[in-house]
Formats: sequence, C-alpha cells, structure tokens
Amino acid sequence: MPHTKNDKFRLGLVQTACAADPNQNLAKAVWKIREAASRGAQIVCLEELFRSEYFCREENADLFALAEPVPGPTTETLRALARELGVVIVASLFERRAAGLYHNTAAVIDADGALLGTYRKTHIPDDPCYYEKFYFTPGDLGFPSFETRYGRIAVLVCWDQWYPEAARLAALGGPTVLFYPTAIGWHQHEKEQHGAAQRDAWITIQRAHAIANGVYVAAVNRVGVERTLEFWGSSFVAGPFGEILAQASTDKEETLVVDCDPRQVEEVRRNWPFLRDRRIDAYGPILQRWGE
Repeated sequence: MPHTKNDKFRLGLVQTACAADPNQNLAKAVWKIREAASRGAQIVCLEELFRSEYFCREENADLFALAEPVPGPTTETLRALARELGVVIVASLFERRAAGLYHNTAAVIDADGALLGTYRKTHIPDDPCYYEKFYFTPGDLGFPSFETRYGRIAVLVCWDQWYPEAARLAALGGPTVLFYPTAIGWHQHEKEQHGAAQRDAWITIQRAHAIANGVYVAAVNRVGVERTLEFWGSSFVAGPFGEILAQASTDKEETLVVDCDPRQVEEVRRNWPFLRDRRIDAYGPILQRWGE
C-alpha cells in the first residue's frame, strides 16, 4: 500500500564520533544507515559534516581539499544506498560549488535514490574553534521543504538552530519535521563552569522551535573529543508540543529510531493555533538590522 501524507513514519538519527579519514567516516555512515533501516527507520539523518572531523577548529586553506561537488561522490554512494534500502537520507556535506566558493550543505535523497535538492547553511558562525566564516559562504537557496516518499521535511544546519526566523520560514513550507544536522560541543576549559547551561540552552531553543511552529524537531549531533572540543552528542527528537520523545547520551555513539505522526502536528495546531494568529502585517521591522 502506498504511503500517504497522514501515515506515520519513522525517523533515524545517527550520532557518531568522526575519524581523520573521510573514507572511514563514510563507511561508518553507510553501516549506521543500514542499522537504522533494519530497525524500521524510513528517514535517516546524519550529523553535520559527517565525512570528516570538524575541520573548522582552525583556519587552514589546505582543508578546502575536503570539499566535493554536490552531486558528487558521496551523494552517489548515498543515492545507491537509499535506493537499495528504500530510505530517505539527509546528509550534511562540505560543498565545493566552484573554485573559492564553498558551502555547508545538506543533501536530501529520496527513497528511490533521487537527489531531491539541497539546503545551504544560512547562518555562519565565527567563534573560537568554530571558524566557519573562513570556509563557508552563506546559503542562497532560502529555506526549502522536500516532499519525500514518507513525509515532507525541511533541513537547517547547526548554527541555524539558534534563529527562530529560520525555523519559522522553514516551517511555513509545510514540513512535518525540521532536521538540524549539528556539530556542537564544549571547549574543555569551559565545560565545568558553563557546560550544563550551554547544553540546556541548545536543547531549549530547539524545543521552542517545535512548540512555536507545531512541528517535530530532530537534532543530530556528533560525539567525541577533537583536540580542544568535546562534542556533547545529546541528539534528540522533540514532538510538536516540544516534548522530548527520545534523546541520546552525551558521549556514546547511538542511533535513535523514533516514530513521527503527522496527525500530531494537526492536533497540536488546532489547539495552539499560533500560525492562525500571526500578525504578518506587523512584522516589517524584523527585516531591519536594529530597531529605532
């Protein structure tokens, strides 16, 4: 029986540590996607920049060699896997668009192996050990949604998760799930004093996006220590009222498999009609950098 837009579907979130060898990371991702599919996952999301260690810890022009075109070798491997397993794959990649022009890009591959499209990370951070402005041009594709075999989804990437504007615009495309491939963690010298509050803020802001938009939110983070950064894992899925449905540990490789019911989105929005009550006539000033 064909899948309909109101049918439940199952999400798979792959939380791993990354090695220095991109081929090793790709092989692990393929294995983990197979694991998720064997447990019933139908839409599987990998963590941000899963093919490498988080190279933005430093500004090093040699590291541009990690980039690849999209479509390219990694998407071809994942397209074949998606087609074989009948799963949708969301994969975050270092995209080489042209010489000197690179993006932090998420590719969405449908269950028949078709590359449905890409989202390019819009908000680019520049913090100690997160020197992404050196590598990435801000995205220019807007906030698209993708109609997959199992459900409509949207993708934002890591630093985007702090911006309610991005979540709202993505949600207005009608997805049931907002995915956030992520690479975030602690500076080890800050962890004892600030670590718990930082992680709590990260969870809270994304639960708020789920509530404000009446959608599922799936955040997929990495684990492991890479020099001075300790990635805090904690991958999770929040329901459309912000409830945590499943959450991974802070320090172990895990694959979460979570049911997603589009009818829950309908139910929550009927009772909490935030989209109905939006005053779009009053929001013009949000396009200004700062109010007067």
